[in-house]
Amino acid sequence: MKTGFDSRNPASGADGFAAVSNRALPKGFTLIELLVVITIIAILAALVLNTAGFIQKKAARSRAETEIAALSAALESYKADNGDYPQGTNTTATGNNSFLRAALSPTTGKVYFEFSKNMGTNLATNGAIVDPFGENYRYRYPGSPTNNGTNFFDLWSQSASTNTNIWTKNW
Repeated sequence: MKTGFDSRNPASGADGFAAVSNRALPKGFTLIELLVVITIIAILAALVLNTAGFIQKKAARSRAETEIAALSAALESYKADNGDYPQGTNTTATGNNSFLRAALSPTTGKVYFEFSKNMGTNLATNGAIVDPFGENYRYRYPGSPTNNGTNFFDLWSQSASTNTNIWTKNW
């Protein structure tokens, strides 16, 4: 039997028995605890979504680089057979580069490039060659003297940006 105050148990009363509180123990989380957890989850979700967006843009840029390289090879093959690159210019997002599609993938004769459905072969694009960012590829021949020179063509994607430093281009 215990008698007196137990110094090891501060809840014990002077008579040696535990003090009983009328207050009930909490049965859930406090509002502050819930807000902290929700904030942490929101921060983690934002980081994941930001990273996913970056990865998608990087993949689109990589695909644009590959498509420009393939189109450039097709244009070189076209020049070898016809003596010159296809004539035409499309330097705006709303401009139509269907003349380039017609030259590289004619309905009769030699096909220099097989366009994938992702490059705008549906009727909604009016035959324009579309980059992975949803804009038309830009093409100019003769090329700019400051890029490739006038004896070569300029082919580029603006990569959904007006910043010329991040454009995907063949020069």
